[in-house]
Amino acid sequence: MQQQALSAIVAWVRLERALESHGAELRRRFDITPLQLAVLHILAERPQLPLAALRKTLVMHPATLGQAIDALRVKGHCLVRRGDADKRARVVAITPQGLALLEEAPLAGPDRLRQVDHEAKRLDGLTAALTDAVDLFGVGQWAPNQKQDRGR
Repeated sequence: MQQQALSAIVAWVRLERALESHGAELRRRFDITPLQLAVLHILAERPQLPLAALRKTLVMHPATLGQAIDALRVKGHCLVRRGDADKRARVVAITPQGLALLEEAPLAGPDRLRQVDHEAKRLDGLTAALTDAVDLFGVGQWAPNQKQDRGR
């Protein structure tokens, strides 16, 4: 095996373990998942957001996002109501309890990229490396197609 391949595997495993540990701490200390925390960060940026817009922002299946929103609602971290113009639409808003959770929860993981300023060159490099990883890991056939997801 090439030394570079082994180094890449070690770096990947390190990242994977760090993200797992972060997620475990969020569940243990705050009873939320990394996805739920990401949703709260996005909701904190806007007073209210249509669920469809939130789904497009996160490039996520509606059922997965719906489950995360429902869990946050049950825990009192967000409110969900019907849209004013379109009663079929759902609008989501963060609660004071959700804002308080954001103050306490560690800012780590992919959501940190939106919350902390980073050099554009580093972000471009990360984007290229992660895009390349899909190909190098041979998982492209299972990767979501962003153009398709945006059109759902």
